[in-house]
Amino acid sequence: MARLGARLGLTRFDADEYYKLALKAFKKNDVEEAILNMTHAIALLPYRAEYYAARGFFHLEDGVDLKAAEDFDKALEISNYEMLANYGKGIIAYRDKDWEGASHYFLAAWAASPERAETLYYLAMVAYRMKAFARAADWMMRARASYEKRGEKKSVNDANEWIREFRLQDSRDHLLKND
Repeated sequence: MARLGARLGLTRFDADEYYKLALKAFKKNDVEEAILNMTHAIALLPYRAEYYAARGFFHLEDGVDLKAAEDFDKALEISNYEMLANYGKGIIAYRDKDWEGASHYFLAAWAASPERAETLYYLAMVAYRMKAFARAADWMMRARASYEKRGEKKSVNDANEWIREFRLQDSRDHLLKND
């Protein structure tokens, strides 16, 4: 009977229903319920990278970085180009002050979704941490443009402040090099 259900696409339908329930629970800040529903979806379709990535993101938001990393790794095992898994691994690396690792993962996330403002923002912050101030300003200008498209004035203002800071640091850096 299970094979018949799979042939009719019922397993996929059920998995997608759990996925939708997980997203609804997460929007209501019920992370435990979101994780439980994603676990059910994964049990039904264990080869869907986006399911592991979503559950990993829920774990990340819940502060359980180890479980998040495990889910992100599983998602990337299935698909190297899974945007959310790369983004999540980038956040973990950033928190660990692993700037090279963060850059690697955020660049992969950016390649999968070039207009995502949050990824562009993190790329700017990683470049800043690596003292690549001009590059940081370039990334932040891209982030600002994405925030502007979404109409997020507070984020646009935040990006503008960072751009000024990055340019100031870049100017100081050039002055020190020329002395």
